[in-house]
Amino acid sequence: MSIDIFLNKVFITGDEATYIAKAIAGSQNGEMISGDGSFTHRASEYLEKKFHVDQVLLTHSCTAALEMAAILADIQPGDEVIMPSYTFVSSANAFVLRGGVPVFVDIRLDTMNMDEKLIEAAITDKTKAIVPVHYAGVACEMDRIMELAEKYNLIVIEDAAQAIFSNYKGRPLGTIGHLGCFSFHETKNIVSGEGGALFINRPEMTARAEIIREKGTDRKAFLEGRVDKYTWRDIGSSYLPSDMLAAFLLAQLEHGEEITERRMKAWNIYDEILRPTGLLQLPEYGNSNQPNGHMYFGLVHDASKRRAFINGMAEQGIQALSHFVPLHTSPAGEKFCRISGSMDNTVSGATRLVRLPMYCGVEEHATRIANTAKEVLSGL
Repeated sequence: MSIDIFLNKVFITGDEATYIAKAIAGSQNGEMISGDGSFTHRASEYLEKKFHVDQVLLTHSCTAALEMAAILADIQPGDEVIMPSYTFVSSANAFVLRGGVPVFVDIRLDTMNMDEKLIEAAITDKTKAIVPVHYAGVACEMDRIMELAEKYNLIVIEDAAQAIFSNYKGRPLGTIGHLGCFSFHETKNIVSGEGGALFINRPEMTARAEIIREKGTDRKAFLEGRVDKYTWRDIGSSYLPSDMLAAFLLAQLEHGEEITERRMKAWNIYDEILRPTGLLQLPEYGNSNQPNGHMYFGLVHDASKRRAFINGMAEQGIQALSHFVPLHTSPAGEKFCRISGSMDNTVSGATRLVRLPMYCGVEEHATRIANTAKEVLSGL
């Protein structure tokens, strides 16, 4: 049987093409279609007001936002940055590019997030920052992380790539640390094809962030009439998205709450059917978390059965997949990074994790998917 329900499917609100056409039309009337055009400003302002952020700078990817964050954190060769190994490569690569050394700590199997109890033991006199990664849009224990940051004078950079519209104790993820990095890649809840954003939660960082994002120049100040010409001020790169991508993004953001609600409807259907069976080890989020329905995952009890489960779902036309390979086991991870303590949970979780389809619209198929998963798991 061929696959008819894929892991991800881009949801189109219906306003994307209209907004992109307006961006193109505006370019014929003197408006910018490159970075920092009118739709870039509108999308940034939407995020700033929605999440009460000092400044939001759109970027062409979450990778770009992380690279900007590494520069803002003034990462120098040999500086250490604490993070989980179970994450996408950009979480580490952004700091390796500055000469930093990612230091991996183990995760909690109940969330697949970095274990906050292990962070303090990993701190040395070289530690410069902590990078909590909110896996599946579920919050790390930010209270403890911020306490450690204050105690040791560290910068906290939230990798909130998967966490738009998620909350921790009523606070939006990405707004708690000094900086927050988001993704609008096509696999995320809110998309622009490729795209990202940097949330700047400390006002003292805003001026430099604008310069870094504009290839190290004060071009933004020039465009806003604050200087009469612009020049090279600092290191930086071209981190701006085009205004057409920002137009697409704005259409998505305006429907963000609806998208989140529909994804959570599917998430809840999965959970109501699968959690009572005990066939998967499912995450325990607690009352402090309000997730965003980015991902529904569980751990098979026997790693040797994961491939059989994925194949069994595919035979029923449903795509189920694993996820990250732990960075500490990769060739580059071994070369550029180090570990602090045991990685037992990271390895165990990574070899057992499976994901079910999750996108806006899959709620119509969620009962079928969950019941199929139950049948396949019962037969393993």
